[in-house]
Amino acid sequence: MRIARTLTDLRRFCADLSGGYGFVPTMGALHDGHVALVTAAKAAGAPVVASIFVNPTQFGPNEDFLAYPRTEEADLEKLEAAGCALVWMPDVATMYPAGEATTVTVGGPASRWEGEKRPGHFAGVATVVAKLFGQVRPARAYFGEKDWQQIQVITRMTRDLLLPVEIVPVPTVREADGLALSSRNRFLGAAERELAPALHAAMQATASRLRRGDAVDAALAEGVRTLGPALHPDYYALVDAESLEPLTTLQSPARLIAAARLGRIRLLDNVPVG
Repeated sequence: MRIARTLTDLRRFCADLSGGYGFVPTMGALHDGHVALVTAAKAAGAPVVASIFVNPTQFGPNEDFLAYPRTEEADLEKLEAAGCALVWMPDVATMYPAGEATTVTVGGPASRWEGEKRPGHFAGVATVVAKLFGQVRPARAYFGEKDWQQIQVITRMTRDLLLPVEIVPVPTVREADGLALSSRNRFLGAAERELAPALHAAMQATASRLRRGDAVDAALAEGVRTLGPALHPDYYALVDAESLEPLTTLQSPARLIAAARLGRIRLLDNVPVG
């Protein structure tokens, strides 16, 4: 496995790869969910490039950019064991050169939910992903379904900007009790970790109610009620799976999405419905 820290090395190393390679962009602090992305990319039969870059522009002023876990040595070991061919590890100056004047503005699926709760977040995500696509130039890029809204934003951005990259969603990887894997789960205390699976359990129960014909408003309200006093939802909604617009009746394709605060950690999850 080769490691590139400059654009010169990245271009040289990419030129040595066979065409049509896959790409797994990450912010590091890797877990089995990231490994699943590499595994999915390898299944296409082409080399896999991953990136590790903690992107400052997707963090708000009161968010955890400095506290975000950085575990470079362990991350590289995981990527090599998973069969990654190349890892791109740029610094901030490479990704955001002095004097730059261009960013990506996003609307559509970026407008609600995380877009409202974290102003500027998806603009930062779209900008850095567009830059990474331009640097790495992959045929396919792999993203976890745990961040469902992010996948829709990136898919729309890629389509709108006519970027020659196929976006490939990969199913969420979960702990045995249903908790979606996340780099921030390591910050959960023991008591919080016991409570965290309640979000996914509530969403599964809500999805079952919706499938059997319960009214959307009633099913959502019951789901929120079952979260209990420790989980504080920022949103708990049934949406169109692509546009992320809220639904008042069950239609296809639909997705149940939620974000809830547990102590100082914010849990995100989603499940398909319909």
